Amino acid sequence: MARVKVNRISSVADPNTGFPAKQIELVEVRDPRRPDGFPAGDEGRVIQGMVSQLQSMGLIPPMRDLGFAKVTMVLTETEYDMLGIRLDVNEVYDLEIRSGALQLKKVMEGT
Repeated sequence: MARVKVNRISSVADPNTGFPAKQIELVEVRDPRRPDGFPAGDEGRVIQGMVSQLQSMGLIPPMRDLGFAKVTMVLTETEYDMLGIRLDVNEVYDLEIRSGALQLKKVMEGT
């Protein structure tokens, strides 16, 4: 199971039919208190300090702004209606992948 956030919803045209469609991008939400990208120990602290300096200079975006695309879907209007839920940007969901099916369950605030 992964926690994902709706990062972007774009209106696009279906390349086969030309009919309106939606492109939905879900990005993985990671716990900001858990710095996965830095090794433990003195080396990790040095690297984290250098990254912080580069971020403060505006050379790289803050880590919270970096998103790793988990799922990108292009759905026709009919398929989007069949999805049965209305997705909005910045909403957070638990994504479960099991037996060939994707299931999204909305995360309520505070959980």
